[in-house]
Amino acid sequence: MSDGESQPRDAQDPLRSVRIGKRDSLKALGVEPYPYSFERTHEAGQLERRYAGLAPGAETEDRVRIAGRIRAMRNSGMFIDLHDASGKIQIFCHKDLLGQEALNIVRLLDIGDLIGVEGLVRRTPRGELTVNASGVSVLAKALRPLPEKYHGLADVELRYRQRYLDLIMNPPSRDTLLRRSRVVAAIRGHLAGRGYVEVETPMLHTIPGGASAKPFVTHHNALDIDLYLRIAPELHLKRLLVGGVADKLFEINRCFRNEGLSPRHNPEFTTLELYEAYVDYTAMMKLTEELVATVAETVLGTLRFNYAGTEIDLSPPWPRRSMAELVLEETGIDFMTLDEGAAQRALDKLQIEKTENWGRALEEAFSFYVEDKLIQPVHVTGFPRDISPLAKADRTEPRLVERFETYIYGWEIANAFSELTDPEDQRQRFEAQMQARAAGDEEAQRLDEDYVTALEYGLPPCGGLGIGIDRLVMLLTDSPSIRDVIAFPTLRPR
Repeated sequence: MSDGESQPRDAQDPLRSVRIGKRDSLKALGVEPYPYSFERTHEAGQLERRYAGLAPGAETEDRVRIAGRIRAMRNSGMFIDLHDASGKIQIFCHKDLLGQEALNIVRLLDIGDLIGVEGLVRRTPRGELTVNASGVSVLAKALRPLPEKYHGLADVELRYRQRYLDLIMNPPSRDTLLRRSRVVAAIRGHLAGRGYVEVETPMLHTIPGGASAKPFVTHHNALDIDLYLRIAPELHLKRLLVGGVADKLFEINRCFRNEGLSPRHNPEFTTLELYEAYVDYTAMMKLTEELVATVAETVLGTLRFNYAGTEIDLSPPWPRRSMAELVLEETGIDFMTLDEGAAQRALDKLQIEKTENWGRALEEAFSFYVEDKLIQPVHVTGFPRDISPLAKADRTEPRLVERFETYIYGWEIANAFSELTDPEDQRQRFEAQMQARAAGDEEAQRLDEDYVTALEYGLPPCGGLGIGIDRLVMLLTDSPSIRDVIAFPTLRPR
């Protein structure tokens, strides 16, 4: 392979070549273009707050050291807009303030370079807070130009593939990820205040379980066994409840499901999953309302906000409606009065493909006719036993279980059960799932013998709750796609 072929495809880009030349010129001046550190005294945002009352034209004797990325240069580098994570500040580079060595460095700077600056703070007659530079240090010479200033990074696909450029050029993208961090912190704070203990459980499972989903498979060479990236932490968290680690515990971490992508689905996603002993699913409803409302109040300062032009009101309490009741309202069909055969005939009437059982038929009718109409927060109860192998049976209707899903803007946000604690019942549910799997349902759960064994040592009555962090962040940041709230979403390779 020739030298030209071994180089990156854009190695001959003339703009890049010019920057490489400037990097080499810096080295020739004895300047290291990629140094080890730079001691800062302030960030731009701190200076803006500290000198908010400084009058136009006023100068100070306050010496500061700041660092950031050059986003604009005017008058051959005399004026530089320097951005850091907290904001922007103007740098004034003048021959009367800088020595020749520093002036030589300034002449070799480009937009996109990271630099450190030392100097005195003043406010220009036009009101711009400015640092009069007495020293300039190169912290990273950028070899590639940033996207064009005024159009920014408009290519959505490129924004996701080169997220670092998206974050440099598009402040709203940066704000979204920062708000996500505050959402997670607010969740942790709320749960810690209620006495919950945070735990960690395995990402690699010998048996995929805790949800109905198709897993990713990997292989452990030393053990020579296949392992599965976890689809849910549920069964390990309930093992910890059996062991008595705490009566209240939670985990915030990644799950992985080998499924399609959509504006609301990514193969790896973040969930909160928690369990509390000695309560049932009604306690989880109240906790869901309190938790989501607290997060919104903390992050947004309000319980009312707009998503996609629609006002959402998170004020508790939220309505509780059964799945069958909602389907009856939309279709005129009461599945609770139908047997297996009649439920399948009802699907024909609704123009939905037939399913394997009564419970799946009710779920399909709900999915097709109800879900997208649930705009304001609502707890949907009365889930079929056929699709809920880990939930306790309803106390009055054997075809249902004590389970709810919370919907906002037509999306499932939370899923909770009165957890199944009877080991014999659990084994029978697993066996029914295995039969469905043998009949071709790839997402049916597998029999986990060790989990059943754990139940035989006694799992206290408990409520469990899972909340999708990504979808919650989408709502609270008015983001149209799950890719907007995940720093590095899964994409098809080019």
